[in-house]
Amino acid sequence: MTVLDRTAESSSILAARITDGPGGYGGVVADEEWAAEIRRLATLRNATLLAHNYQLPAIQDVADHVGDSLALSRIAAEAAEDTIVFCGVHFMAETAKILSPAKTVLIPDQRAGCSLADSITADELRAWKDEFPDAVVVSYVNTTAAVKALTDICCTSSNAVEVVASIPEDRTVLFCPDQFLGAHVRRVTGRENLHIWAGECHVHAGINGDELAAQARAHPDADLFVHPECGCATSALYLAGEGAVPDDRVKILSTGGMMDAARATDAKQVLVATEVGMLHQLRRAAPDVEFLAVNDRASCKYMKMITPAALLRCLVEGADEVHVDVDVAAAGRLSVQRMIEIGQPGGGE
Repeated sequence: MTVLDRTAESSSILAARITDGPGGYGGVVADEEWAAEIRRLATLRNATLLAHNYQLPAIQDVADHVGDSLALSRIAAEAAEDTIVFCGVHFMAETAKILSPAKTVLIPDQRAGCSLADSITADELRAWKDEFPDAVVVSYVNTTAAVKALTDICCTSSNAVEVVASIPEDRTVLFCPDQFLGAHVRRVTGRENLHIWAGECHVHAGINGDELAAQARAHPDADLFVHPECGCATSALYLAGEGAVPDDRVKILSTGGMMDAARATDAKQVLVATEVGMLHQLRRAAPDVEFLAVNDRASCKYMKMITPAALLRCLVEGADEVHVDVDVAAAGRLSVQRMIEIGQPGGGE
């Protein structure tokens, strides 16, 4: 038996273990054999593997690039490989397809949705725009391709304030879909003609102010890294304003901003308010710092649907391919490009 035959047999044995259920694909252990097979198959498919910061540690460790969704999509657009495997949720793979229309984009499990992206549909945005026909629509990148196509300018959590500030003050702004990020933008800009859609990420919304306050009291010298999608973002600023936590230790940050802050912090402990998958990259960036989740139950079931078995299936079968209508993609691409023209998007969502 040749080396090629042996590797093909190994792949077949691993693939035969894959099971499928309501929670996603299982039956495969993320061991060294699995990792080696993933890398071999990626090379055979001429694929680059992208993993979002909220993915399982094993998925992050086997990927070519780890980061936030927009940064990964931009990396993919410049990559030499003609296939993109996006280990994240569905709207992220759509964004990669929008920015790389000529490439094949695969997501290991197309059932990996997003409660935030699902909180506004294209029809709902169209109806909202009809109420305010002269408004400028600003949409967070955590939206579907169809919503991006109806958007004037996209934004990330790291540049949402700059994007809104770039719009003439006399223009009404419709901000969607995240109500907590929108509240943060309104607070910073002081903009009264900013209307906010009442959407949320169920994971971030579940990280509440009481939990944050309790953790801050228990760790008085810790820095606070708080994602602006969190329900506790306002509470974090309140704690700083009341002197309960030193103002310079409260940082409202995107996931990319958290990575930069982790490398720069002089704190021995950092409390992190975002999806728990982020802790893996933070600990790699600053191994001497103790990173603690404000809520250790803040795990996105959709992100975790990208299992070792799902990734193996994706590379063996070339599934699941993501398609975006050509006209929708062209309109969505414009909204992303307008954002990039305002300034470097930085650390995505």
